[in-house]
Formats: sequence, C-alpha cells, structure tokens
Amino acid sequence: MKNEQVKETSRQSHFFAYISKIRWIIRWGLKRNAIPENVMEHSWEVSTIAHAMALISNKRFGGQYDANLVATTALYHDVSEVITGDMPTPIKYHSAGMQKAFKDVEIQAERELIGLLPDDLKEDFTSLVVTSEISPDILRIIKGADTVAAFLKCQEELKAGNSEFSKAAEDIAARLSGFNMPEVNAFLEIFAPSYKLTLDELLNGGEKVRTLPLHQSR
Repeated sequence: MKNEQVKETSRQSHFFAYISKIRWIIRWGLKRNAIPENVMEHSWEVSTIAHAMALISNKRFGGQYDANLVATTALYHDVSEVITGDMPTPIKYHSAGMQKAFKDVEIQAERELIGLLPDDLKEDFTSLVVTSEISPDILRIIKGADTVAAFLKCQEELKAGNSEFSKAAEDIAARLSGFNMPEVNAFLEIFAPSYKLTLDELLNGGEKVRTLPLHQSR
C-alpha cells in the first residue's frame, strides 16, 4: 500500500507544462494592438495589482485579506484559457445564453486542469483554480485588479497613438467607477499616474511622479 501511495504522489503531471502555454494566448484578439499582451504577462500584472489592493484594503479600509493568498489566486485566475482561449468581452457577454454557455465551458476547463495534478495536490490547487471554491471576497478583489489592468492596458495603447482602444477605455473607466471599491480608487490615485511617464521620467522625475494628477492618465 505504501509503495502504491508513493507511486501515485510522484507520478508525472502535465499541469504546469500545459498551463505554461498561456504565454502564447494573445489578449484583445478583436482589436489592433500596438503593444501585444499575452495571458501569462497579464496574469502577473493582475496578481501584483490584486496583492497591492489587498494590502491597501487591510491598512486603510478595514479589510481582512490574506494578501499572499489573493496574489497566488490571481496568478491562476485565467489558466482555464489554455483550454477555452481568450474569449473577447463583446462575444462573452453578447447574451445571457452566450454568457452561461461560456461559464459552463470555463467550469469544465477548470476541473480538467485539476485532474492533471497528483491526487495529494488537487485539494490545494482546487482552492486556487476552481472559481466556485474561491472566496467571493477574493474573487471580487481579483476582478477589481483585472479591470484595473485592462484600464492601464487601454491607457498604454492610447499613449502609443492607438485610437482603437478609445471606447474600451471609456467603458472600463465607467466600470471601475461603479465598483464602489475604495482600494481600487486608492490604487489608481497612487500608482496609475506614473504609467503615463517615460522611463527617463520615472528614473529622473521623482517629484513629477508623485504630483501627476490622476485625470492626466485617462
């Protein structure tokens, strides 16, 4: 029996090799991108933003997040796209039927990914990958971070002269305003203005970084 357990827990798993393929999935597929973005780099950005927002919530607004758990969960928030692909928002939310159909596919994809893991790791990763097993509070802050990342992406595209993202930038800004999440507003006020600066300005213009009004980043 002991030998069988060792064999089971040490068997090879395709999990990480498979989810590493998200680096080849390009986001914003229906738009011309001046700066292409893949799902892997997006996941890192959402994770760092969500981590910061959790800390801001804890320190300024009475939150009780485990910021490290938030960051780790955010790293995996789009791994199901290795199976589903990146579904453009206009298609995903085209109708209630489309939204439900995609959600069903997403749930199945999450379960299939968990099935690739050794048995003794499945429970731990289920709480990171399977949406229904994640705390609603953590999902909410990750959703906020995901939307902040989308807003910053739009600003980068507009900064590069790509008007293709003009309407998306307006829609996402309106969505952020409707979140009623003080940690989102705080993150944008503290960190978003610096995204408008060049590398030289970031390195040499410390005072400028601190005083740049938020509205100039929109």
